Amino acid sequence: MFELTPEGAEDWWEVEALYDLCFGPARTALSSYRLRERVEPVAGLSLVARDPDGLVGGAIRYWSVRIVAGAGRVHPALLLGPVAVHPTHQGEGLGGVLIRDSLDIAARHGWPRVMLVGDAPYYARFGFGRLGGVKMPPPTNPERVLGRALVPGAWDGISGQVMRET
Repeated sequence: MFELTPEGAEDWWEVEALYDLCFGPARTALSSYRLRERVEPVAGLSLVARDPDGLVGGAIRYWSVRIVAGAGRVHPALLLGPVAVHPTHQGEGLGGVLIRDSLDIAARHGWPRVMLVGDAPYYARFGFGRLGGVKMPPPTNPERVLGRALVPGAWDGISGQVMRET
């Protein structure tokens, strides 16, 4: 059994080590990391899963971004990722628990929409679908830009460039 808690400053190094283990240190070269540079994860939504011995078994982070459309319209969104589960716990459903629980928290905190860059067949089970008009920094594959409305209709008519919060 894992205990999920909000990520705190004391968790940072262990979570970074988990991300390096799961994705490799070159993960920071991905375009989604340009949106995370010099920005703190959203407090209370980024979660850490610890086993009964206190070891990190999984983690998920969220970042505040904005979709900038024409005529100065700006739409706030959450950028989910990364989510990782330690290799010794993969296949146990922990990733799904992290995603579902954190999305529930985001909805309770009033966030209207969430997006990510990921595998559509995997994330479809959590209600994510392709965002056709939302553009991530290059070289992101547009087929992997996915979103989920936390409020009905929150993605309706939204298109534009995803920018980091300033």
